[in-house]
Amino acid sequence: MASETMATQGVRRFGRVNWLGMRTLIEREVRRFATVWTQTLLAPLVTAGLFLLIFTIAVGARRGDVMGVSFLHFLAPGILMMTVIQNSFANVSSSIVISKVQGNIVDTLMPPLSATELVIGYLAGGILRGMLVSVAIAVTLFPFIGLGIHNPLMALVWVALGGAFLGSLGIVAGVFANKFDQMAAITNFIVTPLSFLSGTFYSLETMPPVLQAISHANPVFYLIDGLRHSVLGVSDSSPWLGFAVVTASTLAVGAVAWWMFRTGYRLKS
Repeated sequence: MASETMATQGVRRFGRVNWLGMRTLIEREVRRFATVWTQTLLAPLVTAGLFLLIFTIAVGARRGDVMGVSFLHFLAPGILMMTVIQNSFANVSSSIVISKVQGNIVDTLMPPLSATELVIGYLAGGILRGMLVSVAIAVTLFPFIGLGIHNPLMALVWVALGGAFLGSLGIVAGVFANKFDQMAAITNFIVTPLSFLSGTFYSLETMPPVLQAISHANPVFYLIDGLRHSVLGVSDSSPWLGFAVVTASTLAVGAVAWWMFRTGYRLKS
């Protein structure tokens, strides 16, 4: 019986997917944020609404149109994507860091889950949280500012890509950080600049050439620009170029996350 069990596990490791284990991990990650929905879903909605309100009052009336649309409409897709990526990153990274600090990360590593299954399980939670936040913003805030969605299907694709990219980065950051202050440093010095310096609040056509070049090296710029094209039908760059850049960036960061789980980097020591 023992040899039969070992053989079955060996076959699973060489190609068969542990669907039950992966589904359990996904359910755990979803329940983590669903249980405290006022913090994980309602709070981002309120924050996005405050961003739109403050910028409208402070800048909107004097800013005029941007790229042929009102400043408020131009701002809304960027706020939505910024909220999505911040929540996707926070969902994945906090789950891993909390498990490491509390010493129960072993409960995730010991079950027969491959590195690929672990990456998918964590990413699913981050992507779903980001998509729920985006739907909440689109349904509750967009009608108040008179904004529709030019291409809803592509908008969902961009939201999913944003959740996948920042979720992958959340895995890398969560595995690398051993303490909450290290996680806070990564958030403050990497994630926040990526999201704020990405065309959320401005069009690149108003920026100096040097800053335009820097922005084009930021994958988050293409996420916001792609979503803006899906919502408004206007963009600073080609959506297809942005799709290629974001997909390649997600695969690259995801490969690093897979390697960390595969080798046990900063997890098994």
